[in-house]
Amino acid sequence: MNRRKKITQLLKAHAKKASAKLAPKNKTKYISKADRLKLAAETSQEPTTPCES
Repeated sequence: MNRRKKITQLLKAHAKKASAKLAPKNKTKYISKADRLKLAAETSQEPTTPCES
């Protein structure tokens, strides 16, 4: 690989990383299966408690 090609390849890689940092993050945070089951169990327990007034 000649010197010019190496330099252009490096510059393109740096530009790609910089634009990726500036791009908006649309992905939601990963929640493990165990955590999802815990959350589901907690939410299912809340409505089952009777409200006596």
